[in-house]
Amino acid sequence: MSVEVRNITKRFDNFLALDNINLTVPNGDLVALLGPSGSGKTTLLRIIAGLESFESVDGADILFKGASVVGNRVADRRVGFVFQHYALFRHHTVYGNIAFGLKVRRGRDRISRKAIRERVMNLIHLVQLDGLESRYPDQLSGGQRQRVALARALAIEPRFLLLDEPFGALDARVRQNLRRWLRRMHDEIKLTSIFVTHDQEEALELADRVVVMNKGRVEQEGTPSEVFHSPKNAFVMDFLGNVNLFHGRIESGRVSFDRSEVVADGNKQTRFFVRPHEIELLPENIDNTGLPAKISRIQLAGAIAKIELVDSSNKEIFVEMSHDKYSMYKFQNGDSVFVVPKNSIVFPEDYSI
Repeated sequence: MSVEVRNITKRFDNFLALDNINLTVPNGDLVALLGPSGSGKTTLLRIIAGLESFESVDGADILFKGASVVGNRVADRRVGFVFQHYALFRHHTVYGNIAFGLKVRRGRDRISRKAIRERVMNLIHLVQLDGLESRYPDQLSGGQRQRVALARALAIEPRFLLLDEPFGALDARVRQNLRRWLRRMHDEIKLTSIFVTHDQEEALELADRVVVMNKGRVEQEGTPSEVFHSPKNAFVMDFLGNVNLFHGRIESGRVSFDRSEVVADGNKQTRFFVRPHEIELLPENIDNTGLPAKISRIQLAGAIAKIELVDSSNKEIFVEMSHDKYSMYKFQNGDSVFVVPKNSIVFPEDYSI
């Protein structure tokens, strides 16, 4: 089931929550709406579900598989919705929570008790909660409760799935495990899904496509690799992971800062962005190309070595490298070194971090 959003604008009094949003979610994709708080992610999700209205302007529309659903009731849209805080019925068991949407069906949509049990037990197995069907929510862990919420959303056989910060209330280890589990489950059932998150790592790891939002607008849409390695503007680059901002001047197609140069276009004073893992630290100023700095902190716990430095103007610089590379130089706090960017991106617009 493909989903298309056309020319959607939404205001809350004087606050512009969504500014002429256009978006297409292909059939079977898992798409992340990523952005800071207040960027419009949840509002867009609620509009797609039919839980929120939008401005009636020419061309504004919501389409499921090419057919407009504007004016359709929430129930008629057959959307599975998973909230951050589970919203489980505390007085119902795991089985009762998952079966709830099926038991309340009336008329020609009603299904037999046997069919309900078969579907619920299949979902319990799918979300790996076998043997827990008689437990109540307060007898489950946070990760188990979230899986119950997901199974309940899937029970009604939705045309697609919407998830609003589904792992936000969980601790880091549980979030990682659930992300991998959800990705495997999605690959199995291939249900078109849209999830809201402000966690860059979560979006890049889990989604087929990432939609980066800011101040009610879509800044960039693409695969995780595209938005991370080829950001369209400074906001996207800054939001998707740590970044260092340097000042320099473009002369004859090259950017120079102090005595270091990196390739760039144009011929004017500018600022350029370099990710921490794309900076090399050298103990000597080879070829006179390094920016002098002093190491202020070294963090070796984890998969990579993280080094914090300050330059001559006391501006912080962040560098990441493998432990093998770190062991070659054995840098220490207080060491004077030289910073050499291996790759950088120049954006023309004014932006500070």
